[in-house]
Amino acid sequence: MIGITGATGQLGSRIVARLTGVPLRLIVRDPARAPVLPDVSVARAAYGEHAALVSALDGVDVLMLLSATESADRVELHKATVDAAVAAGVRRIVYTSFVGAAPGATFTFARDHWHTEEHIRASGVDFTFLRDNLYLDFVPGFVGADGVIRGPAGDGRTAAVTRDDVAAVAAAVLRTAGASPAPDRYSGATYDLTGPSAFTLAEAAALLTDAWGRTIRYEPETLDEAYRSRESYGAPAWEVAGWVTSYAAIASGELGHVSTAVRDITGVEPTSLEQYVRAQ
Repeated sequence: MIGITGATGQLGSRIVARLTGVPLRLIVRDPARAPVLPDVSVARAAYGEHAALVSALDGVDVLMLLSATESADRVELHKATVDAAVAAGVRRIVYTSFVGAAPGATFTFARDHWHTEEHIRASGVDFTFLRDNLYLDFVPGFVGADGVIRGPAGDGRTAAVTRDDVAAVAAAVLRTAGASPAPDRYSGATYDLTGPSAFTLAEAAALLTDAWGRTIRYEPETLDEAYRSRESYGAPAWEVAGWVTSYAAIASGELGHVSTAVRDITGVEPTSLEQYVRAQ
């Protein structure tokens, strides 16, 4: 039995769609939104709800722990969910982390992922960490209404990856992990999930210009300019920091590494930015 948190979200629903015929338990906040599928049961529980999660995870062997929506207490929610999984007898946690997860990562949300990874390691449960790069799906959304991409990314590169490619990797790992209680090649492993190449935001702007038939340009910001412009939205400080430091992590080079993990695990080359944009 494979359990999946956040199963009705953008990534979770993609993973579920790739696991046809596999016994699944969808752990969701709103069961009414869950799909009705053969071999699929639904349980209501939210991140951090210990009693509800222990009940929902009863009988689950492998848990696909999709990271919770960014919040000030996300690490604590993750830790509580891991503890509930261990208490319920889950033997493997597959966790969606982020490339370069570390206590001193430039991208503040990557620090959250590192703390979650460390808690999973300390729990003693078997694990697989899927460290996604930025979602390629988000890149067209970087463009403002005026046709400008603004951010403190400098000339740095990101090897962004589509959610479809991440879902394909997750499904492959879950099928293997769920097939036998014995350790497999994914046990205790960490994978960086990236697209086939790394690009600058200026290069992304040029590609979008060609694909959309209108001028898109990249305008670098300083960190101060980025914080000032985004503080005007009225978001909490931790959220603003996450927005700004995602660009800063590109500038620092922390997101530029290209991995072959998507191809190695799925047998299919990951989608490039050009392929993604032209398919829209």
